Amino acid sequence: MGKKILIAMDDSDNAMRAVEFAADLFDKDSYITLLSVLPDYKSIREFDSPSLTPTFQRERSAFSVIESQKKDILKEALRKAHKKLLSAGFAEDRVQWKIQSLEKGIARDIIRQADSGFDAVVLGKRGLRASSAFFFGSVSQKALQGVKNASLIVVS
Repeated sequence: MGKKILIAMDDSDNAMRAVEFAADLFDKDSYITLLSVLPDYKSIREFDSPSLTPTFQRERSAFSVIESQKKDILKEALRKAHKKLLSAGFAEDRVQWKIQSLEKGIARDIIRQADSGFDAVVLGKRGLRASSAFFFGSVSQKALQGVKNASLIVVS
């Protein structure tokens, strides 16, 4: 029986390298789930306060456009990853992808999914500036510390 593998995806080159790594590493009878977590723009769009500047109020609809564009970009990245896995020999019924709306945070949402029955998690190492990574941490660093029930592979 194949292993259950979660590949955390965004539209970065690092994420695609993680897909390529997984395609080479795992047996073709593995079940692969490609997961993207969509940032939450809805709460920004719905925020209404007298203290908001008129400029922000006029531009709120722009967040809807940004959210739609980001979702389209993620869908294209997931389609490309899906195609790459199929061409590497994985069966169509063993590769799925999904875009999940942000619930608690990108890293926390990936960790929750990872600990829901996956054997391994693969994600790309994100190139944050050293100061940002020091103060805020990266998704991969948070996943390394947070995933409890699956092996984690961070691909450079």
